[in-house]
Amino acid sequence: MSMPVSKRAVLSSLACVVATGGIIAGGLAASTASAANGATLAHGSTRYVAPTDSRAGSFTYAVDVNDDSGVRSLKVVAWPASSALVPTKADLRHAESATCERTSHDTSHCTYALKVTKKQAADLAKGTWYVSALATAEDGDTKFVSMAARFVVAG
Repeated sequence: MSMPVSKRAVLSSLACVVATGGIIAGGLAASTASAANGATLAHGSTRYVAPTDSRAGSFTYAVDVNDDSGVRSLKVVAWPASSALVPTKADLRHAESATCERTSHDTSHCTYALKVTKKQAADLAKGTWYVSALATAEDGDTKFVSMAARFVVAG
């Protein structure tokens, strides 16, 4: 069953990432093998810095997206494994967009970043989290990765 991923859910799930009090990095869990047709994702990573009394925290997911026609967009959502939420390709069409900068004719480096306040991070799910990603190429090719990155929110 597909669950719509609202902007509020995206913000809420990403705010939850900040609870661990440190920096966490994770790589792509998905295969990055080249395909003759279709977008690919490579060199993905996640990073967050927990909020403190004096500054907001942040969550970042970055990845290189490649397609022979160029990259149109990358949609991203982070979600806790314990939530039973498993975003679908259709759900990610309505998720927030990463900022993509072209690095060559067919590759863009895409980054999704979110600031998170200490108040937002107060009541968060601990444990394994995933990032889902939907890349769309200029020619309409897509690549959906349900578990593009994995990280742990410590308690």
